[in-house]
Amino acid sequence: MKIFNLSMECYPVAKVGGLADVVGALPKYLNKIEGVEASVIMPWYNKPFVHEHSFETVFDGWIHQSRHMYQVQVMKERSKTLGFDLYLVKIPGLLDRNDPYGYWDGDQQFLAFQHGVLHWLSAMEIRPDIIHCHDSHTGLVPFMIENCPDFSFLKDVKTIGTIHNGEYQGQMKWEMTGYMPWFHGENWGLLDWDGFINPLAAMIKCCHAFNAVSEGYLNELFHHFRGLESLVSQESGKAYGILNGIDTEVWDPATDSFLDFNFGKNDAAEGKLKNKTVLCEEYGFNPDLPLFSFIGRFAGEKGADLLPEIVWKSIQQTYGALNIMVLGSGDKNIEYQLSELTRSYSNFALDLGYKEYLSHKIYASSDFLLMPSRVEPCGLNQMYAMRYGTVPIVRYTGGLRDTVTDVSSGGSGINFGTASADDTVHAMHRALHMYHEEGLMKNLIQSNMNYDFSWEQSAEKYMEMYRN
Repeated sequence: MKIFNLSMECYPVAKVGGLADVVGALPKYLNKIEGVEASVIMPWYNKPFVHEHSFETVFDGWIHQSRHMYQVQVMKERSKTLGFDLYLVKIPGLLDRNDPYGYWDGDQQFLAFQHGVLHWLSAMEIRPDIIHCHDSHTGLVPFMIENCPDFSFLKDVKTIGTIHNGEYQGQMKWEMTGYMPWFHGENWGLLDWDGFINPLAAMIKCCHAFNAVSEGYLNELFHHFRGLESLVSQESGKAYGILNGIDTEVWDPATDSFLDFNFGKNDAAEGKLKNKTVLCEEYGFNPDLPLFSFIGRFAGEKGADLLPEIVWKSIQQTYGALNIMVLGSGDKNIEYQLSELTRSYSNFALDLGYKEYLSHKIYASSDFLLMPSRVEPCGLNQMYAMRYGTVPIVRYTGGLRDTVTDVSSGGSGINFGTASADDTVHAMHRALHMYHEEGLMKNLIQSNMNYDFSWEQSAEKYMEMYRN
């Protein structure tokens, strides 16, 4: 079975969030299944990975967008170093940038990627068994395959859509059809939702099957989907909930090269303390105090706007008997508020930006990980935390509901019900009581490391969806 994964992100080439981790791992583990040939197609970015690896040009052509002609080059990584074939689509002026998102012409950028990919496959008569589209940025591919005559060679190729985050649907004004390949006008309704082109809605309507990245999140979409609730109910017969996995080869405290000290299940408590001591020394913390951390984007869906109040209240209420570490970036107002708090509290540290190496160190060093998410389709951070023996403190929603059971019920972490600073701080007080029960913490560290969130299980469930 030949499978192409289409995505704007893929770790380690270009990463903004969890999408990159999923796309960088799923095809690698699919390829371990007999008879499967899974690949990734993504835009070319001006990133270190691209310059440090060797590529060959496998296609050079042209596409029309509105009144413009754009060159489309497809480059294949030569060594298969990621465990799968990697194809980069370069379109000078559109897909030759430093980062995936944040450009004024982002809609045109995403359209060009989808158009360019299908033009290449059609021109070279490459017909996969499955085209797997990840999120709204590739959501128009199922429509284009079935309704654009330019791609008649690909008609009836099976398409899969994965909803990594339904908050971002990619709505565009109808003028953007001028940047699309010609399609049969009578089918415009497949693109439309509430008077706009909605790529995520189009993907759900036109693909052969779609999935959300956890069972819990799929259930939530029937009730909270930013206006698409009726659509997902209508198309529920082709809906799946498949929990993401984590790449246990990349995320392994026993071999992780980013750590100062490696450790396994048998020496986890000692290994974590050694790593924590180094991190605390770097940031001026007392290593005898519990370390709470947050890693992620500063966005409302992550509950990051609650962080300033969480930091202030937790330090005040505990008289400073804890350390708090935050790694991330995003909303500038949140960044400013957190930066101001570092001036007042020596036991609070902020590292702005995203640093892969530092995230590994924080997971290995922390006692507790904070995830006060309003929306969490799957969540990978809680899985990374547990893999490294860290106790997750999570709001009970989406994929967090599927992966973290409260310790009061014999589970792996602490749950709370409302995305609020008060509920989060209350959960932190529970964690402080746990921290001072040495036997409980040691057992929890070891038991958390025994959870299996590997991609082998998830890959088999994706295969079941493909076969169906």
